[in-house]
Amino acid sequence: MYDMKALYQAESVQDAVALRLAHPEAQIIAGGSDVLVQMREGKRAGKELISIQRLDELRGVSLEEDGTLRIGSLTSFSHITRDPLIQKYINVLGEAVDQVGGPQIRNIGTIGGNTCNGVTSADSASTLHAWDAVVELTGPEGKRLQPIRDFYIKAGKVDIREGELQTAILIPKESYDRCFGHYIKYAMRSAMDIATLGTSVNVRLSPDGKTVERARVAFGVAGPVPLRAETAEKLAAGQPVSLDLAEAFAQAVKEDINPRDSWRAARDFRMHIAVESAKRAFIESVKLAGGEL
Repeated sequence: MYDMKALYQAESVQDAVALRLAHPEAQIIAGGSDVLVQMREGKRAGKELISIQRLDELRGVSLEEDGTLRIGSLTSFSHITRDPLIQKYINVLGEAVDQVGGPQIRNIGTIGGNTCNGVTSADSASTLHAWDAVVELTGPEGKRLQPIRDFYIKAGKVDIREGELQTAILIPKESYDRCFGHYIKYAMRSAMDIATLGTSVNVRLSPDGKTVERARVAFGVAGPVPLRAETAEKLAAGQPVSLDLAEAFAQAVKEDINPRDSWRAARDFRMHIAVESAKRAFIESVKLAGGEL
């Protein structure tokens, strides 16, 4: 059923690094929800695999001393959705990954696998971009931190270097403190479907809830990699909360996105969805943050 050359089982992170160096062409396998499907399709036939499934140190969510939210790369989608720290500080990420596939996929699929695939349609990707996530990679020289926007190089390719594996996703306190967000996935079906477009917005309001101190908006499937719409973000910063601002914010995203035509949707349709979903997600984020529109 699965045409593989060899399967190596890592017993620790350093063991995984050593295996990566010894077998540079080998594919890391975590939950297997993507790799095994690709193997059955013949896309990875005859490949060597390095399993990191036993590395429990890469599972779970924790809060570091400086307030950084740490999500181990082997943490499953269902675990993220239910985790108390995620629910308290960045609930929108739990909502986003709860739209991945079905329950079986969410139970085995991991946040590390979702990001390391490098696909623009990954449900976690736009939210992680909108919250300024940092990718932790461990390799022969130790740990390396990479802003997630630089981690994605091109469609299907991420910045993982020789001997490295992704070990965590980090959300700095500055990125989530007093911030509230909303994610909208548009797909042809309501479940078990890849996003036609994914939109993630978050805002930080002034203490009285009347001014936008900071806004973030990121998209999946609005370009070859997930991306931020910084023109809209700059437009909203420091502005009074209003429906007019929500509309201007949404229209401004067109300056930074570049969706393509595909069998799933035409470019113009994706542009329309991007504007509408940015407006709706902005309004919902403002409401979650205690603002009135």
